[in-house]
Amino acid sequence: MSYYKILGLDKEPFSTSPDPKFFYESKEHKSVLYRLRVAIELRRGLSVVLGDVGTGKTTLSRRLSQLLVLDPTLMMTMILNPVYESELQFLSDLAERFHIKVALAPGDEPTVLGYLKAIEKFLFDKGVEGNRTIVILIDESQKLNLSSLEVLRSLLNYETNEFKILQVILMGQMELLPRISGINNLWDRISLKYVINPLEENEVREMIDFRLKEAGYVSRYPIFTDNSIRAIYNYTQGYPRKIAMLCHDALEYLVMYKREMIDKEVIDDLIRNDVQPVNV
Repeated sequence: MSYYKILGLDKEPFSTSPDPKFFYESKEHKSVLYRLRVAIELRRGLSVVLGDVGTGKTTLSRRLSQLLVLDPTLMMTMILNPVYESELQFLSDLAERFHIKVALAPGDEPTVLGYLKAIEKFLFDKGVEGNRTIVILIDESQKLNLSSLEVLRSLLNYETNEFKILQVILMGQMELLPRISGINNLWDRISLKYVINPLEENEVREMIDFRLKEAGYVSRYPIFTDNSIRAIYNYTQGYPRKIAMLCHDALEYLVMYKREMIDKEVIDDLIRNDVQPVNV
């Protein structure tokens, strides 16, 4: 039997998979979600969200996607692994995602220019004539190469007098920042720049309680004591992924050694024995 069943839980509360159901909206996450939705609604073009590994960017992107698909006036595609060898490959993928056909003479092969013209027509047909909001959401954006970033720069040129026709959201690690800033006419197109910071100590408690509740935990007594929360915060420095990994190990420890609560002693023992990996 899984440890979480023994504790009366319905699900694994501290999985590191990006399940939006277990996404704790910290002060930072609430702020960036709100600002992204405003930027999309106003059709402002390019938004960039950055953060260190383990700050919750991927789960944030899944939560945003979950919210956006509820809007019938919006067309969205989400790219999870943006590794493209060439402009042609990137444009081909975008065309396939939006079901865009490229007009070709018999025997001809698609070209970069052909794809750009077809995508431009699609954007004006759907985004202007059809009044649809078209969104490309890219996670792990630090993987985009220079040619792919140039494609996005070209696509962001399409606009009316009132709004940008294409909405692009880039979520990536901090290494993306200097690469974008070095591309002419891309950096100054960013309408929203946001850096996600780790959780504060009080938010660590809130995140743990939230995840336990979502997993079905019902009790008048908390599993984690206040001093264990402080120890978790000091060790993880508020990084959600590290918190989840350490809490997972702590619950297994609780079951294995038949403890009633997780206190500082348990957390210290896990850290001392290197049960919790140090990498996020």
